[in-house]
Amino acid sequence: MSDWESDKKPGWGVPTASDRGETSGSDNRDRKLIEKLVMSLQSEQRKSRRWGIFFKLLTFAYLFAILFMLLDPFEDGLTDSVEAHTAVIEVDGPIADDTEASADYIVGGLREAFESTAAKAVILRINSPGGSPVQSGYVYDEIKRLRDKHPDKKLYAVISDIGASGAYYIAAAADEIYANEASLVGSIGVVSGGFGFTGVMDKLGVERRLYTSGENKGFLDPFSPEEEEEVDFWKEVLETTHQQFISQVKAGRGERLSDDPKLFTGLIWTGEQALGLGLIDGIGSTSFVAREIVGHEELVDYTRQASPFQNIIDRFGVAFGAAIADQLMQSRLELR
Repeated sequence: MSDWESDKKPGWGVPTASDRGETSGSDNRDRKLIEKLVMSLQSEQRKSRRWGIFFKLLTFAYLFAILFMLLDPFEDGLTDSVEAHTAVIEVDGPIADDTEASADYIVGGLREAFESTAAKAVILRINSPGGSPVQSGYVYDEIKRLRDKHPDKKLYAVISDIGASGAYYIAAAADEIYANEASLVGSIGVVSGGFGFTGVMDKLGVERRLYTSGENKGFLDPFSPEEEEEVDFWKEVLETTHQQFISQVKAGRGERLSDDPKLFTGLIWTGEQALGLGLIDGIGSTSFVAREIVGHEELVDYTRQASPFQNIIDRFGVAFGAAIADQLMQSRLELR
């Protein structure tokens, strides 16, 4: 045997199992594992596609439901399809331009109720502590206009828990006002409030830097010391607004008001006291007025509502955050 032949490894040149196209037991197991993995991935992909289709359909159904509520196809013609009734419009909560007790919502309901031939009278059901004098003034003026345009249709204000300040401003435009014995009525006055942070800033070592191009542009800045002249001027504004309030109440209530000197001092009264002061015309609920005064017991709600989409947005707390910022950063003038 030659050296070359002796150096060859046993089996050299002999075909192996893999060379012959055969597979060992280990290769079989690997192939089966790969096949199972591929099949598992395919199964997961099919499940993912099915879930994807399901969630897409669910999303479309949700969006369709929102669109359906926004369009509200059953709202139109609702009030025209009923028999003779008494229209009711809710004034619930603070009166402001960004609430459901805003002038736009209230006036919209009032116009629809006055124009409905089936509505024989209109009731403003009030449960509000008041709010913006501007919004209240809009509603007051619109009530007067609608009453002049529809002289045969009466408007009644019914106060439940509270009808104060701007809410009473609105009520004063009605033909008659009713309340419960324990209702809170009146508060004919104007208030403006804010905060002063100068003491806190001094303790924290914070310096106020305010730059203006007008002498009074920083008027009543809460981060600057109060100026007596600015306070006096603001009190004049409040007094002017108060006199406007008093004038409208007197125009609406006329000789029914008593001459009690405390009547316009901002005090609030129970319904029983308010009756003696001429602030209301009687004790009674919405149902009582519809049944006994109007003569049409059936009530139909004409209150305008915010859209469902707007309600969803409001739930995120944007309005709440803005209200807090307004309260901290500026004075607000309100009828209270």
